[in-house]
Amino acid sequence: MGSSDQNIIRELFYITHIGNLGSILEKGILSHQKIEDERISYQAIYDEDIVSRRKDKKTPSGKNLWSFSNLYFNARNPMLFRVIREKGIEDIALLGISYRVLSLPGIVITDGNAASDETSFLPNKESTVRRIFKQTQREYWNPYDGSKRRIMAECLVPERIPPYLIRSIYVPSYASVRKLEEKSDPLKLGQRSIMCEPNTFFQPSKIVKLLPNLFIKEGDMFFSREQTLTISVNTVGVMGKGVASRAKWQFSDVYVNYQFAARRGYLKMGKPYLYKREFSTDFELADDPTTLDNCKSVTWFLLFATKNHWRYDSDINGIEKGLQWIVENYTKEGITSLALPALGCGLGNLDWRDVGPIICKYMAKLDIPVSIYLPMEKKIPDALLTKEFLLPANKNTLSSFQHLRAK
Repeated sequence: MGSSDQNIIRELFYITHIGNLGSILEKGILSHQKIEDERISYQAIYDEDIVSRRKDKKTPSGKNLWSFSNLYFNARNPMLFRVIREKGIEDIALLGISYRVLSLPGIVITDGNAASDETSFLPNKESTVRRIFKQTQREYWNPYDGSKRRIMAECLVPERIPPYLIRSIYVPSYASVRKLEEKSDPLKLGQRSIMCEPNTFFQPSKIVKLLPNLFIKEGDMFFSREQTLTISVNTVGVMGKGVASRAKWQFSDVYVNYQFAARRGYLKMGKPYLYKREFSTDFELADDPTTLDNCKSVTWFLLFATKNHWRYDSDINGIEKGLQWIVENYTKEGITSLALPALGCGLGNLDWRDVGPIICKYMAKLDIPVSIYLPMEKKIPDALLTKEFLLPANKNTLSSFQHLRAK
């Protein structure tokens, strides 16, 4: 690769179990075929279904995928999401591999998940790598337009990636950092950085605990594990920008149900509409979720009107009435956990300073886990995220919460 690519592709990524790092830092990243041939003990992160697909799939040279180590251009992809859902998160690590790996002989580039029938195998040319890298640099995807497959584009390296090309180790939490530092040989780690990057692992980058069941989070609400996700909308049936636009693109059935509810008048200011979906968001987010053993949950969507028309600013009085509806109806509707954005504070032009305490006042009355996700469009000062600011010693709020917790 040319030197200009150093400024574009700094690293490619490899997903592994923390328990494999000792061997990897000593021997390098080996293909699964080489691991079998050399009878190296390792902790698998892929299930048998993924293994069999890659064993049966061949590159134009006639070699199967099993004889290559596979690197991703974007680590935050549906395969990582699937691994986390299936194996748990605390023992998963991402290795950052220097862009110089692209200079090794025999490299094959794919324009999507290498095991997919729709994926093409491409020569390792500078123009090709630039194009594939660019297509993978996105935060989210859906299974309907091919973006889910394309974001998993791979760099296939024959047999072995030498350890000197491993630059960084990424883990999801500081607990994982400590575990890794305790178990690793400092000589093998060398100058490599161990970095905690929860957002890469689909985790909130910041969590503020206000009450035992009430949290403020900074991150992507659509990757949360709460049963019900709240989408801020208008009442005319047009999903414009922000959270609503994301829901329309990534979860098309939500948009259909939103239009139905708006046209029939089921959705109004002060009266959210609960779409009780019969399957999980894992179907859109994970690679081949049909084989996930633990994908038995459902994800509901609460369509919450923050304004009457998409051209208007959000209505703080209407938002408060909608929050009151949640308090009065969440139990009988069967909501067991809830995630909601900072209603009206993103593109709705309301100020978190005004809306945050109102949301928290009502959500403190629920006896289920509630996560409030901060707006991505603006940074909220830490002083406005404290319990003292969001839940002042208000007799009515606290007494309501204590009464419900005592039941």
